[in-house]
Amino acid sequence: MIEIKGLAKAFAISKGNKLSDTEKQDVRYSEKAFHSVRDVSFTCGNGEVLGLLGPNGAGKTTTLRMLSTALKQDSGSVFINDIDVLQKPIQARKEIGFLSADTGLYGKLTAFENVAYFARLHGMKDSAIKTRIDELFSMLDMHTFANRRVDTMSTGMKQKTAIARAVVHSPKVVILDEPTTGLDIMTVQTVLDFIKSLKAQGTPVIFSTHHLDEVGALCDRVVVIDKGVSSFSGSLAEFKQLTPDGDLRQAFLAIIANQAQQGAA
Repeated sequence: MIEIKGLAKAFAISKGNKLSDTEKQDVRYSEKAFHSVRDVSFTCGNGEVLGLLGPNGAGKTTTLRMLSTALKQDSGSVFINDIDVLQKPIQARKEIGFLSADTGLYGKLTAFENVAYFARLHGMKDSAIKTRIDELFSMLDMHTFANRRVDTMSTGMKQKTAIARAVVHSPKVVILDEPTTGLDIMTVQTVLDFIKSLKAQGTPVIFSTHHLDEVGALCDRVVVIDKGVSSFSGSLAEFKQLTPDGDLRQAFLAIIANQAQQGAA
């Protein structure tokens, strides 16, 4: 279970930097800081897949980094299975599998060596590591390049390896930042099937994406972030009901347009 309430994060603006005319019109800018995330709240229950949507620069990645403990929030709360991320970040981190936009892999190590290395960092024993890697490599169709160095891999191979690294310790919660970006159709399908398997195991999954077909196929819940605010949070059915014909693209555009109108008011 993931519970987020009133999450906010600002980054200081360097002294001497003057705001452009466009930035002056952006509600996220003040004289001293850029308020990347201003007020984000949502929940994701066990066995639910939550799709995190928003324009580029909306605050999605900053939000996910706070959930993963990579960033400390300025205000608001994050609970991972009743563990307060701000108060107990090390304990919370053990519960989380996080895939960032940067794969975080070592180029001179093989796929197997990379995943095994991170498994040892999580305190797993060698016998358990081999069994777990074999399971993951089968699920993600990785056996054919298990002994290939990362710096010789395709983008899809690297992404599969990064996903295996993120979940090797069987986390209770999985957070994926745009896991299918830049992948071919077959690799995308493998990743989506893997997310479905996590859902079937009762694992809460949060993933950010720009692909609304993935949202329609996978998600139980949808959150839209725009200008650092969660402007929609609800079920997929509620999201579809925002337009007469249930078109996801039009629903998304309607939320963004409504947010823009409120900002201009």
